[in-house]
Amino acid sequence: MSVFADDKLVVAISSRALFNFEEENRIFESGDAQAYMALQLQRLDQPARPGIAFSLMKKLLAFNDAQAQRVEVVILSRNDPVSGMRIFRSGKANEIKLERGVFTQGRSPFRYLKPLQAKLFLSANAEDVKEALAAGFPAARVLTESVQAGANYPNEVRIAFDGDAVLFSDQAERVFQDRGLDAFQQHESDNVLQPLPEGPFKPFLVALHRLQASGTPAMKIRTALVTARSAPAHERAIRTLMHWNIHVDEAMFLGGLPKGEFLREFEPDFFFDDQTRHVAHAAQHVPAGHVSGGITNQGA
Repeated sequence: MSVFADDKLVVAISSRALFNFEEENRIFESGDAQAYMALQLQRLDQPARPGIAFSLMKKLLAFNDAQAQRVEVVILSRNDPVSGMRIFRSGKANEIKLERGVFTQGRSPFRYLKPLQAKLFLSANAEDVKEALAAGFPAARVLTESVQAGANYPNEVRIAFDGDAVLFSDQAERVFQDRGLDAFQQHESDNVLQPLPEGPFKPFLVALHRLQASGTPAMKIRTALVTARSAPAHERAIRTLMHWNIHVDEAMFLGGLPKGEFLREFEPDFFFDDQTRHVAHAAQHVPAGHVSGGITNQGA
């Protein structure tokens, strides 16, 4: 059995983010826990279909080989242990390696992220994601209504990130919300040489670059920054990444244009954004997740 290492990318994921359990979840949400457990037990030998984050997990696990286990996917779920049996069986049937799982039977599972040493948490439960973000973990609510990832890049993990409140802090976004676009542009020009503070997903981006550097030539990682920023505010974002000694493969400074069509062309396995309208539009084209932190989500 593997043990966690400092350089291992551990991803914690809920069962609904990894597999399509939407039919079963409707019973779970109705409050009839016994009926839910009975249905999962009845379907024990019926593998669940891949969910929205399945492609991302499958590709990340492809970085493992006989020499090194660089990635581990761990189930972290509000499911009960009985339902956990079906999740593990579904993993085996779908050829996705699952060894560890924590099942909390309706209780919030986010507190187990620390002992798991998770560097990313994906869940369909909004409250669990908020708690994980508040505890300092990169986390996103998977939109289960998202379009599934495409199949054009089987040997590339393709991930797209929004900038402010995702890769970067919401410092600049607060200026925009309080004082408008002109003040935001001026603020970013005045502070162009001052790196932005890091946001919740900077550690995950760092982990991806470490994985790329230590990984296998059979798999590659391609990242994109997809932001509503435009010139002249683009420069501070680029300089911040340079200061971190991190590069992204593509950068899209869209100046408020809808992101979905651009993401459709990039074809990511997953896209992360803090604004619900951007995430909802993106989900019509690609797998998407809502990072429910920062000023735009206060009071939500």
